[in-house]
Amino acid sequence: MTIDAVLFDLDNTLYAQRQWLDGAWHAVAERAEAWRVDPRALERALRAVAELGTDPGAIVDAALRLVGREDVPVRPRLEPYPGVRAALASLANEIPLGLVSDGFPAGQQAKLEALDLASCFRVVVFSDELGRAHRKPDPLPFELALRDLGVDADRAVYIGDRPTKDVAGAAAAGLAAVRVRTGEWRNEPDDPRAWASVPTLADAAALVGAARRSRVPLAG
Repeated sequence: MTIDAVLFDLDNTLYAQRQWLDGAWHAVAERAEAWRVDPRALERALRAVAELGTDPGAIVDAALRLVGREDVPVRPRLEPYPGVRAALASLANEIPLGLVSDGFPAGQQAKLEALDLASCFRVVVFSDELGRAHRKPDPLPFELALRDLGVDADRAVYIGDRPTKDVAGAAAAGLAAVRVRTGEWRNEPDDPRAWASVPTLADAAALVGAARRSRVPLAG
């Protein structure tokens, strides 16, 4: 198989989303104290907004509104999973990379910036910009990413953590998929089945890199 591009999921693939949904609240609240915001009040507001089911990307803004301090420029700092930075850098030296992610676009962009990974990707597609009906497993966001990269679907791979969205969406668009067993869906069965299922993104990147160089199909 000739691989000319690799696309990635974001949440629970590049980093643990619990950082954004849980631990980040405390970090944001503590950082806000520099702007004379009561950190306990802000943390309570953050958790209260999160419990309402608000899109994760909008929670910080909504909580700051609740405490009357929309002027405070604080956002979570996020760390990618171990090995992610090196894996992305290695692949990016060989082929173009893209990102396809669901979620509130401003929030997803903030996550990329908090992770300091935005520069790794030549193309970024947030499916919600196309309408929520086009969230994965809809094929459109994958198709647009490949169009912008100038790569055919049968020459690209998608790496993601969730079978029913990432693997199914990649298949619907004609891409091979590699599933990583990270995040809250790590124990879900491989249904639908990906070309490969591996423990981490670093493992997935190594597998894809080796398959590309050897032109041997990914193992099922």
